[in-house]
Order: sequence, then structure tokens, then C-alpha cells
Amino acid sequence: MARRDYEDDPDAPEANSLVPAASVVVVDGESRILLQRRTDNGMWALPGGRMEIGESIGECAVRETWEETGLTVEITGIVGTYTNPRHVFAYDDGEVRQEFSVCLLARPTGGEIRVSDESHEVAWFAPVDVDRLPMVAGIRKRVDDWRAGLGPVVR
Repeated sequence: MARRDYEDDPDAPEANSLVPAASVVVVDGESRILLQRRTDNGMWALPGGRMEIGESIGECAVRETWEETGLTVEITGIVGTYTNPRHVFAYDDGEVRQEFSVCLLARPTGGEIRVSDESHEVAWFAPVDVDRLPMVAGIRKRVDDWRAGLGPVVR
């Protein structure tokens, strides 16, 4: 399903849903960050997705990372919460979702990198190499907050 991000855009459609979600900054022993190139918009992104009934935000983060990258992870901290009501995601099925995401920090504990139906590529990147990658502003904020080491950020 195609997706378009709008942030602080006066032409953005009005939100019609709000879904808790997790994103994950996975960092390996070489201080590299795990990213995936999404099939819905072609941009590089953190693993993550919507929370399901019956799971915690941490369980959501672990599940989504496994589903999208093939890696198992251990949650080690929080990067921040991202709840900008002027940031919406418009899907081709008519859903326009207001941002509500908790970005967690994790380390890999097992598995092997693989793509999924949500990704074209999955790879590790040195933090300095991330700037050259195409990614939506909301994901770049999370990566920049992690790199800045600000501690938990609320946006």
C-alpha cells in the first residue's frame, strides 16, 4: 500500500485515525544503525509499525524489527516520543494517520538480515553515512535525536 508523509504542510489531508506505533534504532557493536528501504515510499527508514492489541510498546518494537529485518533485538532504552498532530501519513486506502510513535533503542541479539514484503533492502550504516540516504523528515528526526544523544525526546 502506498504511503505519503506530510509534515507541517497546509495541503495535507485531515487525519482520520490515530494508531500507537513503535520505531526502533537498532545499533550493533560497531555503532552502526540498521535501516530498511521501504516498499511503500522507497525511502530509508527505521524498523517499526503499529502496535497490536495485547502487546506492550516494547513487544511491538521487537516484533516489528523481526518481521521487517529478520533480526531479534533487546530493547535498551528510549530515543523519544513523536506525536506531532501536524504530521500525517496518507495511505492509498483512504486512511490518514496522525503521528503517534515511541522510538526505542535496541541492540541485536540474533537472526540474520533479510528483506520482507515491507522492504527492498535492509542494511547497516555508519552514522555519518545516514545523511546521504533519502528518508522522510520524521525518520531523520529520530535518527538525529539518537545521534545527538539528547536522552529521551518528546516531540
